[in-house]
Amino acid sequence: MILLARLQKPYRIVLLALLLILPAALVQAVAIMPVDQVRPGMQGVGKTVVAGTQIEEFGVEVLGVMKDKGPSGDLILVRTYGDVIERTGGIAQGMSGSPVYIDGKLVGAIAYGWSLTDHRIGMVTPIADMLKLWEMPDKANSWASPPLLADARPVATPVMAAGFGERALAMLAEKLKPFNLVPYAVGSADPGASQDRLEPGSAVGIELVRGDVSLGAIGTVTYVEGDKVLAFGHPFLKKGNTNFFLTDAYVFTTVKGVENSFKVGVTGSLLGTINQDRGAGVAGITGRYPSVIPVRIIVKDSSAGKTTDAAVQIVQDEQLAPILTATTVFNFIEKTMDRVGPGSARVTFEVSGRNLPDETLRRENMFYSPVNIGEAAVGELYEALALVADNKFTPVELMDVKVNVDVTAERRTATIMEARANVATAKPGDKIDITVKLKPYREEPITRVVSFVIPKDQPAGPLTLEVRGGGTVPLMYGLLKDQGLEGELARVEKNKHRTFADVVRDVVERDRNNDIVVEILDVDLSQLGSGLAGSQTNRLKLGHDPQPAGDKTNQPSRARGPLGDFLKKSEENRTKYHITTDYIIDSDAQVMIEVVKDEGK
Repeated sequence: MILLARLQKPYRIVLLALLLILPAALVQAVAIMPVDQVRPGMQGVGKTVVAGTQIEEFGVEVLGVMKDKGPSGDLILVRTYGDVIERTGGIAQGMSGSPVYIDGKLVGAIAYGWSLTDHRIGMVTPIADMLKLWEMPDKANSWASPPLLADARPVATPVMAAGFGERALAMLAEKLKPFNLVPYAVGSADPGASQDRLEPGSAVGIELVRGDVSLGAIGTVTYVEGDKVLAFGHPFLKKGNTNFFLTDAYVFTTVKGVENSFKVGVTGSLLGTINQDRGAGVAGITGRYPSVIPVRIIVKDSSAGKTTDAAVQIVQDEQLAPILTATTVFNFIEKTMDRVGPGSARVTFEVSGRNLPDETLRRENMFYSPVNIGEAAVGELYEALALVADNKFTPVELMDVKVNVDVTAERRTATIMEARANVATAKPGDKIDITVKLKPYREEPITRVVSFVIPKDQPAGPLTLEVRGGGTVPLMYGLLKDQGLEGELARVEKNKHRTFADVVRDVVERDRNNDIVVEILDVDLSQLGSGLAGSQTNRLKLGHDPQPAGDKTNQPSRARGPLGDFLKKSEENRTKYHITTDYIIDSDAQVMIEVVKDEGK
């Protein structure tokens, strides 16, 4: 201020204005104690929320500094104490990120502990390592970190699931196991429980799904500087640059446990974005919101006469988005049916995305399950989303997902009893009709007709047509598997997928479970063995040429003869026709046609 007094009046006014508009980050900065100044025996305080939104303090005593034991450097070993610790049974899951102060200076965040030991003992991530998160570039990879002490692990961050049923929660637990996340079922918080602002010690949430259901982790804020937030003191998923929801959080209570204590709470109002998830903790920005995947879900149960219309937002993450979307859809199917068990479902989904061929992937199919129709109904949706998200061609930003499910307790299946052609002989280019006799489950037999055009380049001689349900594995594929030639089949399939558009087209146009498919069976069954054409119960033993002398391998390098011809033709577009029915079709049959030369040509 002495310098200010010496300046002329116009300059004093300008300088005062500059001081008034300085970033809040500079004004709110707190004193920091570097880790090299931390000594055993020092006493301090930590801050956290154990119920509701009220911040409480607990005692902290330094036991020592462990060099290079954390993912980002040193860790400070501490013992916690006081009324809060007695009530929580020690350091609880969800206390990760709790700021620790010594002599009023910020030291770091409670971050690590041991299971089945004294839960009052924990480890603190130094604040200097956490501050580096704000310096991280927007596009950088997370590298593997050095191992922690034996048996030491991050204080687990509870993943709270609001609005998920029991079976959906079990599916979440299974799918999220590779990410070391275990979901807990919770209710919704009081709408009036939102916090005005985040501050050190506040409960904070990282949300992955929000809307008509919620899935998120709860931790504690370590430090706030303007619109920048540091929390957790250890990684959440260690995904580096992220695009997660930053929320406030409400803690119902903290439960004591033998293995670990943990907070029971729920994520709350959206405040911003978590943009860094690294070894020293997580960092976020308030007032800046992440890009999301809007998902609209409509489920109709015609048996129960009930319809559910739901909307959620899913984080933009290539690994998590397919899992979270499919599980959320499964949850609403189960809730709409209000039962567990068999049934049939017609599923239509539409996925839109930037860099997606034609910008949209649309698919419709029918499914039946004798055990769990909800799980069967979401399988293809998950597969399509995973294929798009994890494709090797180009990054795709999913923009929108729409899912419609029409489910019923009825068994909508039908078995192919027989198939016959309207002619015994045909010329190349002729259209023939294949009449297929179906036996729907517990209904009278019905017939459907599939028209098939003989390829113009089809040579004269016997032609075998395979008639099957769209979800039935083609006969020759099964024969290849019997002969241990999956590798050859995989090579053929791989060669087909030359572009991203090809991959997407295969998903969109592949046979549906409720299709009756008629296609050429490229191998003459009479050359391969007796009895197959007239019986579906007999198994062929397909031979291949003997291995050359001196070849000591047990596997044929390439299939030869009729089987080799099949593989060769499989690499080309094979002639195939289909019709769509209202039944999931199972079983297959064969039709023999004699192709004769056109004498006029």
